[in-house]
Amino acid sequence: MSAELPILIFGFIIGFYMAWNIGANDVANSMASAVGAKAITFRQAILIAGILNIVGATFIGAHVTDTIRKGIISPEVLNDPHLALLGALATLLSAALWVSFATWKSLPVSTTHSIVGAMAGFGLTAGGFSVVNWGCLGTVVLSWVISPVFSLVISFLMFKLIVKLILTRSESFQMALKLSPFFIGMAVFVCAMSFLFKTPLGKTVEITTSAALFFSLIISVALGVAGKQAIIRLVKSKSENDAEDIFRRIQIGTSCYVALAQGANDVANAIGPLAVIYFLFKTGTVGATVPVPVFLLLFGGVGIACGIAMGGARVIKTVGERITTLSNTRGFAVDFSAATTVLVASKMGLPVSTTHAAIGGVMGVGLAGGIEAVNFRIIFQIMLYWLLTLPVAALTCMAIFKILAFFI
Repeated sequence: MSAELPILIFGFIIGFYMAWNIGANDVANSMASAVGAKAITFRQAILIAGILNIVGATFIGAHVTDTIRKGIISPEVLNDPHLALLGALATLLSAALWVSFATWKSLPVSTTHSIVGAMAGFGLTAGGFSVVNWGCLGTVVLSWVISPVFSLVISFLMFKLIVKLILTRSESFQMALKLSPFFIGMAVFVCAMSFLFKTPLGKTVEITTSAALFFSLIISVALGVAGKQAIIRLVKSKSENDAEDIFRRIQIGTSCYVALAQGANDVANAIGPLAVIYFLFKTGTVGATVPVPVFLLLFGGVGIACGIAMGGARVIKTVGERITTLSNTRGFAVDFSAATTVLVASKMGLPVSTTHAAIGGVMGVGLAGGIEAVNFRIIFQIMLYWLLTLPVAALTCMAIFKILAFFI
């Protein structure tokens, strides 16, 4: 297939646009609770998330990507290179437009589900109902319930545990310091396990579950003890010490992990279709998987970082401030529940969304303070956009595919 240079340039533009939107919308997954709890400032969050997303995308992101995201349509659809090119362009642009609209409305949506919905629209247009894997699509729909509910329960129980063991005690600071290795260790354990199983680099290593458990346990114990000593040095000179100050340090660490993992995992939503376009331009054919050059991963990481810096404030404010009031202990419970949900559900083969898990976590800590502590008006708006993601992305992709087919 002969692909003209302007088409490739157009592909890079919309690929960057999609990456930009991933940064603007998904930054709330890692930084909203930390900003809402005032563990860090918004500017600090932007800088930290931007750097870690670039690092995660470039060094941990997948160097080989599936041409069909989540197996949502039959690979045979891509046998025609021209059809594959149109599909990749339409999928990227339609998903980016939906995420951009949601970000403008300050509402968090799943960028992965946006790509899946767009891919389904491409399949329907190119091959009809028979090429769409409706069972796979059904599991994506299940994640609208699984992710937030599972995360809600974990964050509710975690915050109640913190209240019982620490916040209700007269010497809450001393108790928080005493138990800090336990909470740091739990967070590190989940993060280490997630890194080994949920990042492209971890999957490449192909470590066994038992080995992952062993190494994660050793790391969590070591960092739990070391973390307590670091906290002692950081807070000993402060006169206003309290339990929240200790959890502020722990929460910053968990937020950094989520930002790093976000870059590693979510960059594929922008770079996957772009890699197909690039590979078609280079070779004229495309298989079930395509190699992803490092410069494309860096390109996607920079795009995500730009989105974080230029558009991340809207969704961060919604998740961090408008659903419920967050403290550092509540923020820690949110981050822990979201990371745990993604890890456990993924290992069980269940569909998950980090965005949905983060929202569920915020709801959980809010409900721990009483049902009146949660702004359900915002929750219902967010859920409405979750429900709209698949059909809107699909319909938009179908329309864009037809338009592109007329010109290309």
